[in-house]
Amino acid sequence: MTSTDGSTYEGFTAEERAAAKEHAEGQKKAARRGSRADKAAEAEQDVLTKIAEMEDSDRAMAEVVHAVVTANAPALAPKLWYGMPAYALDGKVVCFFQSAAKFKSRYATLGFNDPAKLDEGTMWATAFALTEVTAEAEARIAALVKQAVS
Repeated sequence: MTSTDGSTYEGFTAEERAAAKEHAEGQKKAARRGSRADKAAEAEQDVLTKIAEMEDSDRAMAEVVHAVVTANAPALAPKLWYGMPAYALDGKVVCFFQSAAKFKSRYATLGFNDPAKLDEGTMWATAFALTEVTAEAEARIAALVKQAVS
């Protein structure tokens, strides 16, 4: 298929296909889990395991993001979403961390989905690039996740 600009659509990248496959596997795994408490504990362990598997700089940022989100928005439940750490409220993903290595990007991403209450007039940011998590960035993340669940 050729687009209007003359380029050819090549379909999903290998990284995108892998993320979709991880999402499907995660959904199946979640459906097999037992009690609600077991599901929550296993989901958090899945997130911690995925963080531990990340490359050094991504792992360091993901660890801080995880700590900040869980400390500042305890209503959010950790879970994997397309193979990346995410935090959900009533089963709906509010925010997520995407490592730079996941899609061979130059920066990691902290993103927010529709349930996040970040509304600011008629236009607001829903994703933020992260190259490192400084004290300033950590404070901004804390403020964002608090606002997201307010």
